[in-house]
Amino acid sequence: MKKVIAVFDIGKTNKKIFLFDKGFNVVYTNSIRFEEVEDDDNDPCDDIESIESWIQTEIKTIQKQNEYTIKAINFSTHGASLVYLDKDGNRITPLYNYLKPLEIDFNPLYDNNGGVEEFSRQTASPAYGMLNSGLQMYWLKNSKPHFWKQVDAILHYPQYLSYLFSKKPTSDFTSVGAHTAIWNYDAMQYHNWLTDEGIKLPEPKPGKNAALSVVNGKEIYIGKGLHDSSSSLIPLLESHENSDSEFVLLSTGTWIICMNPFSKETLTANQLKNDCLCFMTPDKKQIKSSMQFLGRVHELNAIALSKYFNVGKSHFLELNLNKNLCANILAESKATFFPNEIASDFIGDLDQLNNFESYEHAYYQLIFEISQRVHQGIERILDADNNLKDVYISGGFNRNDIFVEYLTQMMPEQKIQFPSGKNASALGAAMLMKDYLNQ
Repeated sequence: MKKVIAVFDIGKTNKKIFLFDKGFNVVYTNSIRFEEVEDDDNDPCDDIESIESWIQTEIKTIQKQNEYTIKAINFSTHGASLVYLDKDGNRITPLYNYLKPLEIDFNPLYDNNGGVEEFSRQTASPAYGMLNSGLQMYWLKNSKPHFWKQVDAILHYPQYLSYLFSKKPTSDFTSVGAHTAIWNYDAMQYHNWLTDEGIKLPEPKPGKNAALSVVNGKEIYIGKGLHDSSSSLIPLLESHENSDSEFVLLSTGTWIICMNPFSKETLTANQLKNDCLCFMTPDKKQIKSSMQFLGRVHELNAIALSKYFNVGKSHFLELNLNKNLCANILAESKATFFPNEIASDFIGDLDQLNNFESYEHAYYQLIFEISQRVHQGIERILDADNNLKDVYISGGFNRNDIFVEYLTQMMPEQKIQFPSGKNASALGAAMLMKDYLNQ
């Protein structure tokens, strides 16, 4: 039987499993979607019970088919999601959605730790509320004491999926470093506020460490899991190991996250105010990043455009690339839909649609304004002394020729590229497990 590494790549929409052989070729894949359920406050959240069941069933099914020998399992998931366990290892709460509204005053926490600006700078975490998983802990402790008094361990989402098989509470650098407000980037350790609040978390270990476990009677090495954005960097970092040129990676989807693993400069207060933050690599190195909710902006406003012009929701997929139109809109550089900050509902000034003669022109304008913000995000995370040569685009927007053309015209000194392998976050998680294939 062929030896493989299994990776579960768990996004907000699609949940996928991949089997990678020793050459990191995908020899099997499967995916599923689950309808959201409601948490204890009647807010939407992931159906964690169904996800758990699917993951364990997938592994058991593959083992029973006797075509592949699973030597290691790893996990990549979206961030800002926590699982709380009691002393018996049982999950206590629903898997709260990171878009859940929080009705709590965080000012006492900020005031006790140098104020919101200094605290955010130290933790490389803009004050994002529920998107800061550390603030989720603070919220649960102060808002739901009936749950909090049962808490024995707190795991980020990928580490919880690992726990399903290893039964060992773990932590990793990519998860604790991802806008959590729990990691002090000055000291490169957990922030002191956790101790002040009586919160104890597992010490993070390098991403290559795995635990040998018995799964359905078979010995398998279980990886700790990692944050999907950081995971997607791993294949590129390995391919550039012997190069002195620098790159940034645009991880595109609901969020457009721009990551620069070469930055040595400390995050500034001004960068924080402009949606910049830091992630971490699996071996504890800073990844200067910018994170904008532009995939959601695209989704909602493309639907609005389609309604106005009476075309299908995905009509933009049928448009042919018009480089001259890109150049003309870029030369004008006018912010039509979003002249100021993006509104909280992510909808642009749709009254401006009266000024467009066609869906095509309106859509090109929308993508220009999204591309412009992406370009600004790239510029903000570059060190003054940088050697940026390549911009890699992964995820859904690398299939949007209009977006790619705008970036190409905005960045003539750089080469716009696409990672050679698909499913970068799953591939990165698999690559960390390569030492276990022949164990």
